[in-house]
Amino acid sequence: MKMIRTDLFVSVSPHIKQDVTVAKIMWTVVACLIPPLVLSMFVFGFQILYITLMSVGSCVATEAISEKLLSRPITVKDGSAVITGLLLAYVIPPGVPFWMPIPAAIMAIFVTKVLMGGLGFNIFNPALIGRAFLVATYPVAMTTAWLEPIRDASVFKYAGAGVDAISAATPLYVLKHYGMSAFMEKFGSMSAIYTDFFIGLRPGCIGETSALLLLIGGIFLIWKKYITWHIPISLILSVGVLTWIFGGETLFTGNPLVAVLSGGVMLGAFFMATDYVTSPTQKTGKLIFGAGIGALTVLIRLKGGYPEGICYAILLMNSLTPALDQWFRPKRFSEGAKI
Repeated sequence: MKMIRTDLFVSVSPHIKQDVTVAKIMWTVVACLIPPLVLSMFVFGFQILYITLMSVGSCVATEAISEKLLSRPITVKDGSAVITGLLLAYVIPPGVPFWMPIPAAIMAIFVTKVLMGGLGFNIFNPALIGRAFLVATYPVAMTTAWLEPIRDASVFKYAGAGVDAISAATPLYVLKHYGMSAFMEKFGSMSAIYTDFFIGLRPGCIGETSALLLLIGGIFLIWKKYITWHIPISLILSVGVLTWIFGGETLFTGNPLVAVLSGGVMLGAFFMATDYVTSPTQKTGKLIFGAGIGALTVLIRLKGGYPEGICYAILLMNSLTPALDQWFRPKRFSEGAKI
């Protein structure tokens, strides 16, 4: 009589080979996102904290209420809603009203995540869908509510009250509409630009300005093997190389460092494009995915009417993730493979 073993299980990849959980990964990512928030508070003022808390609270509340209404297990403890709230706040201008993250959180969590089946089933990055929704519904606030970095302590103490005199334009806006000469006139010499932009002393969204802190957090996640290098490196290289080739004389003047340090490239590369659910699982697919995001970002920046393109580039490539996984799946699992 043939014996059948019942202690062996076969499941599809990816296979967990170490003692990690979804909650552990999520809360580690949250920890990596805190330093940029702290710096942003000192650079733009304490209203940054209020906007971020509103965003995180709205996302957590939306997930809990939605799951309760749909009679699903409450999963807010896994940290995924907190990450969505942080990332949503990080892609919002620092001068918007405090209530603005609320409708974006409903769109990000309820529509993009919960209605799609919950964590692991959403097609698009929830935080970026929330941002795209805000750009469509509140375009003036999302394109004009920028603040000048606060270097003077006497100004800093009043920043929480919303000082109109420190409104500013983002580097990408200046480059897009006025060119490189106006860009350097506003932000200084190239060495000063590299230093300030790398540290985070420039106008921009709440969490995208400090390339240094985002890079440290991304490297830590790669070291922990929670993400791989394929998407971030291919995305950053794609933005830099294509800007160098096609930047021209009137926009970036082919300067790859300015292109990478401006806008949300670093935030998108390490913390949004690497989302487990909406990015490919295979190495080749990841490289193409990252390069595609970089190419679309440069295309939108150079030829589109919008100064930044990383948000829409990631969302467009999210739609190709199933195809990339299908095209580059391991041959041993493909049709006709020998076993």
